[in-house]
Amino acid sequence: MSLNARQKGARFERQVAEYLRHKGFEARRGQQFSGSPDSPDVVSDFPLHIEAKAVEKLNLDKAFEQAVSECGDRPPCVIHKKNRKEILITLRLDDFIPFTRRADQDSLTV
Repeated sequence: MSLNARQKGARFERQVAEYLRHKGFEARRGQQFSGSPDSPDVVSDFPLHIEAKAVEKLNLDKAFEQAVSECGDRPPCVIHKKNRKEILITLRLDDFIPFTRRADQDSLTV
């Protein structure tokens, strides 16, 4: 991996962390010394293990497999972005459903 690619990845991880902080979560870029639940791309109190990828030709299956192998007891997700495109998130449908129920509950109590 080239220096520019590593720097691009680090910038994107910081961007994801900044976005989460703006939305009320504690978040920072993780330490990148090993792939494990103890060293995610973004360390946060967000309820998912985050694998962050900013690449034009993302192998989403491979990225998601990496997230699964490193997620520990948190549901895995891949937050990904191509140049000049929106940021997207990929997660399992079974992991997504609890978020929709939580959102429904929040809207009922407001």
